[in-house]
Parts: sequence; structure tokens; C-alpha cells
Amino acid sequence: MKTWPNPFITQRADPFILHCGQDYYFTASVPEYDGLEIRHANTLEGLREAKPVTVWHKPDSGPLSQLIWAPEMHRVDDRWVFYFAAAPSRDYVDGLFQHRMYALLCEDADPLKGRWHSCHQIITPLDTFSLDATYCQHQGRNWLLWAQKNPAVPGNSCLYLAELSNPWTIKGQPLLLSCPEYAWEKAGASVNEAPSTLIHNNRLFVAYSAGATDERYCMGLLWIDIDADPLQRNNWIKLANPVFSSSWENKQFGPGHCCFTVDERGRDVLIYHTRNHTGMKGDALIDPSRHTRLKYFNWRADGMPDFGLPPAENHTHKP
Repeated sequence: MKTWPNPFITQRADPFILHCGQDYYFTASVPEYDGLEIRHANTLEGLREAKPVTVWHKPDSGPLSQLIWAPEMHRVDDRWVFYFAAAPSRDYVDGLFQHRMYALLCEDADPLKGRWHSCHQIITPLDTFSLDATYCQHQGRNWLLWAQKNPAVPGNSCLYLAELSNPWTIKGQPLLLSCPEYAWEKAGASVNEAPSTLIHNNRLFVAYSAGATDERYCMGLLWIDIDADPLQRNNWIKLANPVFSSSWENKQFGPGHCCFTVDERGRDVLIYHTRNHTGMKGDALIDPSRHTRLKYFNWRADGMPDFGLPPAENHTHKP
């Protein structure tokens, strides 16, 4: 099995890859945090050299004018949907930015050439800092997962889950799925964020990121039986230890904000970002040193994923 070029794409944090039919689409937070871009290829490897196409640029003022973070492009009920977070300014309020989540739509066949329009804010019961929206289809229904500040819970963000009535409208009362509770989830900052779903055999998994966004950043995991009611919190199992963490030996620090895809042969691939240094080089908002990485992962005999360690940089790939 080959080793992916590492970094796979430089200066792209919060990576997301959508596999749709014979096509792969890549998006991520751009270093300027000012818009939404897409790369397209017919192979995973082809995404590295694919030309980025900017399909939306932030306005100069207003609620979507600053810090465009963590975009994901999904296919929802025959429409392309970009989920992303944006803020009205770079100011902190009570120690947090003021991001809210948005859904941008495209009804044309080609998302790179089509018209992106009808940007909707995703309204949640708590009008607080929120980000990292992701979509999945499960049990024949559309679902949204995201991270949000709960004023009753110490820390920056918890994970929420809700059914969707359309790509931008939550149906019913969201489930508070997970809050920072373990020491590694509170290392430097109490954070649960960046959820991503994975279905394997008879389980639905939710991977997420926790801790401060430096070398302490790492990935946790929740799972539920495939037929269980996902809106019942006691149906979910949360692992007490991280499943993907920094490797000092490999000089890979702060792995997280992951998603999952398969290669052209159907093999499971983990997509994530890391830095190759500890700490941050100056202001975190202008430090572009988080790079997109890919690695294959395996499944254990007990049905759980085994992500291993983030591998060292190689810059090329081996057969």
C-alpha cells in the first residue's frame, strides 16, 4: 500500500474531500480566510495539482465579512451545499469570536462553473459562537452535526446533532451530543469541535477534535449502533482516550479536523491537518503552517478504526 505525499496540500487547514460518483472535490480554509474554493479531480492524487477555483468571496462588511472557516461541500437532495462559518469582525466577545454557521447553495450540475447563491444562516436554539457544520445521511434522513458554545458548559464548544428539514433548517430540538470532560479535551482550551461521520459495518462513528489548536490538539471518537436512535444520548458511546494524537518521533503535531473518504480501490482514507512544529509561529490567525495530510487506516477485529500515528513528512510517495 502506497504512502501519500506528506504534506498532501500545503497551507490548507480544516480539509474536506467529497467523493461523488467518479469525482473527488477538495476544499479547506484558505490562509486569507476570505472565501470558498474547490479543487476537482477524478483521482485523489489528482487533487494535489488541480487548480483551485474560488466560487464565493466574502463581502466587505456584514455578518459574513470576516474569518471564513472550515468549509465543507456536500451533495444534499440534488443540490450542492457549502457549509461554512463566518464572523462579522475579528473581535472577541467574552473570550470567543462571533462565528455563526451558513449554508450556500448551487443548483447547477457543475459546482465549479455553477452559480452559488441563496446563503442562509443556520439558526440554532442557542444564538452563540458556532462552527464546523457537517452533513450526513443516516437512516434515510438528513442530519447536521456542529460545534457550539453552550453558556451552561465551561469551555469553548460542545458537539450538537439535529435532523434537517432542508439543507439550512434544523428540525426539532438538537441533541447535545458531547461536551469536553476528559483532561485531553480540556488541554489548553475546553473544546469539542470539527465532527465528521464514518459508517462501517453496523456502527455510525463520529470523530471530533479536542483541546487547544497547538500540539495538544487531538481526535476523539463516539459511536452508536447503526439502528439505534441517534437523538437519544444514552445510545452513544464515547471513548475515554484520544484516537489520533501528536507524534514527537514523526514531528507531526496537533492532528485533527478530519474527514474520511475512499480511494479509487475503495480503501479507507483519513484526511486531516497537522503542523510540523510545536506552538504557533506568531498569531494563530495568520499562521498558515497547518497542512492537509492523508493516510490509510485499518479496522480492528472488534470493529473499531485504528488510525495509528500521523506519519512523518516525505513530500513524495512510494509504491
